[in-house]
Amino acid sequence: MNSQKNNLVSTFLTMRAKIARSVAGIVPQRDLEDVVQDTFLRIRDVQSVDEIKNPESFIYRTARNLALDHVKRAESRLADGHDNVEALAAVIEQSEEDSTYRAVTSRQEFGSFCSAVDKLPEACKRVFVLRKVYGFSQREIAASLGISESTVEKHVARGFKETYLTLRAGEARSPDAGRVTSLGEERAKRRKR
Repeated sequence: MNSQKNNLVSTFLTMRAKIARSVAGIVPQRDLEDVVQDTFLRIRDVQSVDEIKNPESFIYRTARNLALDHVKRAESRLADGHDNVEALAAVIEQSEEDSTYRAVTSRQEFGSFCSAVDKLPEACKRVFVLRKVYGFSQREIAASLGISESTVEKHVARGFKETYLTLRAGEARSPDAGRVTSLGEERAKRRKR
């Protein structure tokens, strides 16, 4: 390494904690260290160090861009996951008799749940899925979506309530029965057998 590259790496090492704090508002806490490490790797691999006029600004900008890229990738995975859930629900609706009652019932319940979640308002659905499917904390969701933790909590509560009420009212269609069923009804049937 030449002396300018050593200087850049040295500057990064002295700023490491500040960099972590600066991207903490962009990425979830559990991904923070990954973004900081990726920033270091980018800084270490810079070829034209002599073109960098302000090393600190360059490092902050690199960290911020990597954090934003990380969030975009996570949102893309969420969108893909939502598409996969819809595709799976469609497959379940079109499926014929499975070999066991348990498999059919499980798919029916999953399809009903997916249908109920799909009926949620878009913002509520996004928060609910991030929290309950992907396991993000309220703080992580709030930071990545730019909303307050209180709003996250309200969306999750609304998601639970509306999903429960939809399933209980039987508004989510059973995939192969062609009639309205609820999660509770299916469980009661299994207990009787």
